[in-house]
Amino acid sequence: MTPLLFLAHRIPYPPNKGDKIRSWNILRYLAERYSVHLGCFIDDEEDRAHTGVLQELCESCHFAPLDARAARLRGLPGLLRGDPITLGYYRDRGLARWVRETVSRAAIGHVFAFSSAMAQYALDGPAAAARRVIDFVDVDSDKWRQYAAAKRWPESRIYGREARTLLGFERRVAAAFDVSLFVSEAEAALFRSLAPESADRIAALKNGVDVDYFDPSRAYPNPFDGPGPALVFTGAMDYWANVDAVDWFARDVLPAIRAVHADAAFHIVGAKPAQQVRALSALPGVQVTGRVADVRPFVAHAAISVAPLRLARGVQNKVLEAMAMARPVLATPEALEGIDAVPGQEVFRASGADGLSRAALEMLARNDLASVGAAARDCVVSGYGWSACLNGLNKFLDDGALR
Repeated sequence: MTPLLFLAHRIPYPPNKGDKIRSWNILRYLAERYSVHLGCFIDDEEDRAHTGVLQELCESCHFAPLDARAARLRGLPGLLRGDPITLGYYRDRGLARWVRETVSRAAIGHVFAFSSAMAQYALDGPAAAARRVIDFVDVDSDKWRQYAAAKRWPESRIYGREARTLLGFERRVAAAFDVSLFVSEAEAALFRSLAPESADRIAALKNGVDVDYFDPSRAYPNPFDGPGPALVFTGAMDYWANVDAVDWFARDVLPAIRAVHADAAFHIVGAKPAQQVRALSALPGVQVTGRVADVRPFVAHAAISVAPLRLARGVQNKVLEAMAMARPVLATPEALEGIDAVPGQEVFRASGADGLSRAALEMLARNDLASVGAAARDCVVSGYGWSACLNGLNKFLDDGALR
């Protein structure tokens, strides 16, 4: 098979985070059609136990260790050079050397870079002669812009600088690569407006969900011991957008719900909860689980799956997974971006603390939530199965696509 270089900022397996779910499914798809050489970082030592799965799937692999503290220090010189801190964070000499050697040794003619930070390994040198596709996933520079608007000085200034410099790099990458992909048409349209010079080579590749794994017909043990309705949020709890979401929901939304349903509980399910998240467990009705072996029982037995994100880019896997589990989902407009679902019929949408609390109370008072959940499941099965979402991905790696 044709050799292909796959670069990812985080090891694609196990698929237990939003970006890893996408990168793993793309990698599997490409491995069926190309001889894949994988270069990626390992930022969680627990993931090292899973390298064997990737070594069996790929022709060769290089796993670069990523220590967050050391990576932050590597990013600081970018402040003096005018570069994005993100590039220094993901700069590794060993990985760069492996890329150069692999491209030459394996006669790599195709490169798939997952996330903007990994494009630096294919901008110059031997890889520059290959057919190159970049999956930006989200417009990361705009995420930093949102962070800057939400933070106080000096963080607002640092994040604002990162937004500007990273956008400059994203535009440089889009101009150099043959195709730039985004997780939704909304993200692709935003980037076309930011990088109009590359508009004709920008496309959307939808996120999917494993509808066989997230199957509501299976029996799942009930992880809740309380008598009241369980409201559940799932996600990586060291990610600031998730931290902001659960903190806001627990403090500003949940009390109004508990004023009517005194035994209602908000369960925050996800690995590595930040201190700000752990502190929420002191609030009435809030449970912080930390890492769990399987999120499906928590979603399956939830009265409502909530996605109260105020800062969001791209498509939220947590929403697709809950819909696949036929659960009623209550989300902000930001969390529903890129998901083609009908509000009130397949999902519920609300803005602001008062809007979310009113919507949650209205949902808990309804007796037809099962039918809404069934409609949500149908929506995901018909439009968001991974096989359908990735069908034709290889066309972007063929010469002439989007030319």
